[in-house]
Amino acid sequence: MRAEIQNTVEQIEKSLKLLAQRLNWDTAQHRLEEFNARVEDPNLWDDPAAAQKLMRDRQLLVDAIETYSSIKQDLSDNVEMIELGEMEGDKEVITDAETAIKALAEKAAKKELEALLDEEADGNDTFLEINSGAGGTESCDWANMLARMYVRWAEQHGYEVELQSETPGEEAGIKSAAYKISGPNAYGWLKSESGVHRLVRISPFDSAAKRHTSFCSVWVYPVVDDNIEIEVNPSEIRIDTYRSSGAGGQHVNTTDSAVRITHMPTGIVVTSSEKSQHQNRDIAMKALKSRLYQMELDRRNAAINAAHEAKGDAGWGNQIRSYVLQPYQMVKDLRTGHETSDTKGVLDGDLDPFMAATLAMNVSGKSRADARAD
Repeated sequence: MRAEIQNTVEQIEKSLKLLAQRLNWDTAQHRLEEFNARVEDPNLWDDPAAAQKLMRDRQLLVDAIETYSSIKQDLSDNVEMIELGEMEGDKEVITDAETAIKALAEKAAKKELEALLDEEADGNDTFLEINSGAGGTESCDWANMLARMYVRWAEQHGYEVELQSETPGEEAGIKSAAYKISGPNAYGWLKSESGVHRLVRISPFDSAAKRHTSFCSVWVYPVVDDNIEIEVNPSEIRIDTYRSSGAGGQHVNTTDSAVRITHMPTGIVVTSSEKSQHQNRDIAMKALKSRLYQMELDRRNAAINAAHEAKGDAGWGNQIRSYVLQPYQMVKDLRTGHETSDTKGVLDGDLDPFMAATLAMNVSGKSRADARAD
């Protein structure tokens, strides 16, 4: 077997190992049998919500088992075909099997990443907020670039993107924007983007063409679905209505329909200014519940909680990623060390490698923590 194909086979085997680990393969069949027994219970649908959750969990397990089994079997079959082709000198059989193994490696790598998204709320839709930080007009322009980057990423993955609110900058760009991004594992993928993003470039607003550094914060929260109960005390919130303002275009309202909700115990403020006042109240309340739910998730996860507590202002010393456009081209994640010189690709939405690196780092970190606990 050629060295290149042998390396590809080893990559697939590593992916299979991770899939088996995340699936807990040794007990998977037993757990499926337990699910099947519960599905046959004639009283199952007495509690529709519990029944639906059971059916979803069962299907997730079925899909995971089938994925692992099919990749493992396909790998074995194609390795055998290469060995047979080499024994018989059949180059066509070898070529076909090698092509199949390369395609299988892409499938295995994708499933490996999806397997990392198994935490609570990973499968939910998400809210994504962008706020300009230190840098004035520069940071407002940078916020606009980030908004474009995330919209591009979402569209490339077939996700639905809905603008919830937007505040324009005084001279250019935006001061802030909030989006709802809907699709499978939207929160699971985007949660690693929470933090401060730093841009270094020659300013298009500086006649002296000097380099400028700009900062923006990006915060991601899961959309709270009907399976998650979040209680909000009406006496602890203040609801204000106001007239939406903007530079013009389809997102401008002409009535006082925009809604701002302030959660007084935490200081959380959420807004919505895209629809009718009734719809905006509903959207803003869902966003508030999502923020409160995120706080609860943070309390359960010490590492994430520490990161959020230490996030500080959108400025020096708090960034998670640097985007350098001058004097050289580089985007580098300061948590994982992952970097690329393809700055244009990243700003056009090619974020998967950065997300994957962070997910993998979080998993390995948890594994070490579990080992210390044991």
